Amino acid sequence: MRHHWLVRLTHWLNAIAIIVLLTTGLNIFGAHPRLYWGDAGSVDQRERLWLETGASPPWRNPTGWIEIAGTRFHTTGLIGVSKTPAGTTNFVAFPHWATLPAMRDLATARTWHFFFAWVIILNGLAWLLYGLFSGRIAREILPTRAQLRPAHLWHDITEHLKLRFPKGEAARSYEVLQRLAYAGVTLLLIPTVILTGMAMSPGLNAAFPFLDWMWGGRQSARSVHFIAMSGIAGFLLLHLALVVLAGPIRGISAMITGRMTIGGAK
Repeated sequence: MRHHWLVRLTHWLNAIAIIVLLTTGLNIFGAHPRLYWGDAGSVDQRERLWLETGASPPWRNPTGWIEIAGTRFHTTGLIGVSKTPAGTTNFVAFPHWATLPAMRDLATARTWHFFFAWVIILNGLAWLLYGLFSGRIAREILPTRAQLRPAHLWHDITEHLKLRFPKGEAARSYEVLQRLAYAGVTLLLIPTVILTGMAMSPGLNAAFPFLDWMWGGRQSARSVHFIAMSGIAGFLLLHLALVVLAGPIRGISAMITGRMTIGGAK
């Protein structure tokens, strides 16, 4: 048995929750497409601003852009300016195909976002408790001291760059780059988005003032939330690409059935 049933269940629930959280989060971001550091932020507080999206004239052929730390990048068609399904110009932070709902709808997006935030919290707790008590986190997620040796780490990096993936019995366990990626997402990035999300909640902030303090203010929490979710989105895209390159049928089958066929053995 490659994967315990609870690992498989939490994996697919996490996948659904993360996709919904990402797409609803982009819709929510569009209501105020700017990020600041500190406790408060507004269009008048330029000194706190570090990321902003928008559009520039001429309005018959507008230019979409994203500005990061004072450097502007043109992003027409993707960020700032995009096309609606009907083909008209839409001045939104992210295009309709990247958000849930597809149209600008802050209320619905927030409702779905909060619901799936609880899904990922409860699902994550189940995964964490199982991983701790079964020893799976120490055994399969955290890299070993031997794997962290520079020579071993460099070897795994070069093997991935050459698209050479483990074969035979070696495929039954995660290598160091996989472990670092999985540990980074499950033990660092997901807890970060949960804690920063809690810090942005007025009710939780009033009950637990230290949540804001942890991040240096509510706007800082929002910024860290966005950065952490961007990291999770990057991991998701890379993970999907590697699954396809390494053999999607075997990989997906193992995460559905729990069994991985290697050279005729399970």
